[in-house]
Amino acid sequence: MKDFEQRSYTFELNAEETEDHVGVITGRPIVYESKTDLGYFDEVIARGALDHADLRDVRFLVNHDTSKIPLARSRNNNENSTMKFSVDDQGLLLDWVKLDIENNSEARNLYSAVKRGDITGMSFMFSVGDEEWSNLESDHPTRTIKEISNVIEVSAVTFPAYDDTSISVRNKQALDSARSALDSVERSLDSELELAKAKFEALLKVR
Repeated sequence: MKDFEQRSYTFELNAEETEDHVGVITGRPIVYESKTDLGYFDEVIARGALDHADLRDVRFLVNHDTSKIPLARSRNNNENSTMKFSVDDQGLLLDWVKLDIENNSEARNLYSAVKRGDITGMSFMFSVGDEEWSNLESDHPTRTIKEISNVIEVSAVTFPAYDDTSISVRNKQALDSARSALDSVERSLDSELELAKAKFEALLKVR
């Protein structure tokens, strides 16, 4: 999972029960063009970042707990799945997550918590395909995620605040990597300028 990142936010979650005792949750886990302070930098997911994302197999968990069975799953995002979503001009929308609240106690507990308003956060795990940094020289630059490669998991989370230590470390690593790349480019440009200057001075001496 080292190439995957997690993002946790407070989202609008809704819960309703169908006649056949299925708890349905809807919400929006990914929002475009919404700037979020991730501690070391601000982050924005650009509009269209999901256009080419791999969404063929996405699980629905609670608090990213992979030790427990998924409460729902989307396979090829078809009607036979227990989770279905859509990508629109605002981001990723959960059309529905069908929870078996009659036979699964964990699904029933989650449904109750969402309906009561005790859980209002969602998180998603994804990998970045393309990104762009701005204001790297400042104390608080901005990272724009231009392309998401794939989304493998969506979770309802107890604490939607972005203060998880391991995630914060990953944020710092992403920023350090971007600044290192910028320094490398600047050093390369300096070397090219020095070389061009030396060539020019040599030409002057020949004349």
